[in-house]
Amino acid sequence: MDVRENIKKKLALLPDSPGCYLMKDVSGTIIYVGKAKILKNRVKSYFRGEKFGKTKLLVQNIHDFEYIVTGSEKEALLLEINLIKKYDPKYNIIFRDDKQYPYIMLSYDKYPELSIVRPNKRTKRKNVKLFGPYPNSYAAKRIVQILNRMYPLKKCKNFKDDLCLYYHIGECLGYCKLNIDKEVMDNIVMEITSFLNGNYNDIYNRLEKEMLEASSKLNFEKAKEIKEVMDYIKVVLEKQKIDFNDNVNRDIFNYYVYKDYISIQVLHSRNGNLVERDSYIYELNEEKIDVLNNFIISFYDDDRFKPREILVPEGIDTDLLSEVLGIKVYSPVKGDKKKLLDMAEENAKIKIEDKIALIKNDYNRTIHACEELSKKIGFEVHRIESFDNSHLFGNFRVSAMVTFIDGRKSTKDYRKYKIISDAKDDYHMMQEVIERRYTRVINDSLIMPDLILVDGGLIQINATKEILDNLCLSIPVYGMQKNDKHRITHLVSSDGDYIEIEKNSDLFHFLETISEEVHRFAITYHKDIRSKGTFSSKLDEIPGIGKQRKKALLKKFGTLKGILEASDSELGEIIPDNIIPVLKEYLKK
Repeated sequence: MDVRENIKKKLALLPDSPGCYLMKDVSGTIIYVGKAKILKNRVKSYFRGEKFGKTKLLVQNIHDFEYIVTGSEKEALLLEINLIKKYDPKYNIIFRDDKQYPYIMLSYDKYPELSIVRPNKRTKRKNVKLFGPYPNSYAAKRIVQILNRMYPLKKCKNFKDDLCLYYHIGECLGYCKLNIDKEVMDNIVMEITSFLNGNYNDIYNRLEKEMLEASSKLNFEKAKEIKEVMDYIKVVLEKQKIDFNDNVNRDIFNYYVYKDYISIQVLHSRNGNLVERDSYIYELNEEKIDVLNNFIISFYDDDRFKPREILVPEGIDTDLLSEVLGIKVYSPVKGDKKKLLDMAEENAKIKIEDKIALIKNDYNRTIHACEELSKKIGFEVHRIESFDNSHLFGNFRVSAMVTFIDGRKSTKDYRKYKIISDAKDDYHMMQEVIERRYTRVINDSLIMPDLILVDGGLIQINATKEILDNLCLSIPVYGMQKNDKHRITHLVSSDGDYIEIEKNSDLFHFLETISEEVHRFAITYHKDIRSKGTFSSKLDEIPGIGKQRKKALLKKFGTLKGILEASDSELGEIIPDNIIPVLKEYLKK
C-alpha cells in the first residue's frame, strides 16, 4: 500500500481524545513525539497546508505514525516528556540543562560554618540551613567570603594542633581549643540568617563604620578593601531589590519568537532579589506555547529547586502547569510582576537578535555540508560515527568514537574504549574496537550509522570493513586522507576511490571538525589512562603496597606529591608504620 494512502486511512481513525502521537521514518525510528488535547485535529494538521523549515523536513520524513490515548491533557503532557526522554527524537527540541545551582549552607551542629554546596543527603541533616539556589556561583562564593570576613566562623577544614592565624587576626573564635558560649554562636547564626534572607542594612552599616575607622587611622588600603565589599553588596545585592512585601522565591519565564527560532528567558527572584537570568535559544518546529510548556516542566527535572511560584505569559495553561509541577503558576496582567514578565520578554528579544545571525549562519553551513557530503558519496547521510586510536609506543592503548547527527555533535553517543587485547598496531586496535562497537549495536538493537569515518587511509578502512563483513553489516566506510600539514584533502572509500574535498568549503570545515573532535576525545582519554597508569605502576613497585592500600592512597591523596607531603600520622591511617619510611624514601628518589 502507498505510504500516503496508509497514513490517510490511519488519520480517519484518530479519536477526539487527548493523547500523544509518535511519528516514524522509513526505518521505523521515532523521529518526533507530540501531545494533543484532541488527537484527530492535531495530527491531521501536519498533512494540511504548506510547511516550512524544519517542520517541512519532519513531514517529508514521516513514513508512519502511532498514537497513545490518555485520560487527560495532564497525562498527555507527562507522557510526552517521558517519551521524548526515552526515544530522543531528532525533530524534538531536547531541553538539556546540566546546571545544578549552588546553595549557601550554614551548619551549626557544634559551631557555625559556611560553605558552598550542591544539595545531597549531607545537606538534609539537622542543624543545617540552605539559602539559594544562586544561579551566579561567583556571587554565592563572594557572599561567603564577605560573611567569613565579618563573622568569626570556623574556617579550617581539619582542626589544627594549636590556635591558627584566623584566631589571632580575630576571624575565628578558636573552636578547636576554647569552649565558646552557645549564646554567642546563636547570635552569629541569627545575624547571618537575617543577612541571607535579604536584610543587608546591619552588615552594611557595620562595614561603613569600619571603613571610617580605618580611614581615620590613615589605613587607606584597608579602607579601600572595605569600600569594595560595600560596593559589592550595594550593586549586586541591593541594586536588584524588588519589594513585593512577601519574601517569596519565584521564577519568571517568557519568550520571543524570531523567524524559525524561539528565545526563552528565565529570571530568578530570591527573597525579593532578582539574582540571575538564564537564556536559551532553540530552533522552532513546534507550537511556541507547547515549547514553553515542555521547557518549564523539563526545567524542574532532576530535583532542581522549585520556588514557591512561577510567572508565565498569557496563553499558557496555568492550571495544567500548576497541577503537574505542584506549585503556584499564574500570568499577571499588571503591576510589578507584569513588569518582570515584560523584562523577561525584552531580554529574550535582545538575546535572540544578538545571536540569530551566528546561529543561522552555523545552521545553514552545517546543513549545506551534510547535503554536499551526501551528494559526493551518493547516498543520504544523517548519522556519522568516527573512530580514532591513541597509544604511547604500544602502551596505554585506547580508542574513541564520536557521533554527529545531521551535522551536530551528539555527545551522549560518544564512546571510549580501552584496548584489552595484545594488539599494538592501528590495524588490530581498530578491528577490536569495531567488533566491540557493532556487536553491541546488533545485540542491543541500537541505531546503525549511515556512515563510518576513520581517521586515516586504506589500512584503517580495510581493518574496519573486514570486521563489518564478518558481522554481515553493510555500513559504508570512508577514510579522511590528510596532507603533510594534517589537513583533509580527500575522502577515501573502501573501494579505493578518492573524493577531493575543496579547501575552505563547508564540507571541508565539517570534516575537519569531526577529525579534530575524535582526536581530542581519544587523546583526552589516553592522557587520563596514562596518568592513572603511571601513578599506579609507581606504587606497584613499592614492597608492602598492595592493591587495597594503593587504592586507599589514591583515594585519599590523589597524587604522588600528595602522598610525599602527607604526615606520618595521615599515612599511618592506611599503611603500617614500618612501610611509611620505605614509601617516602622511594618517592623522594
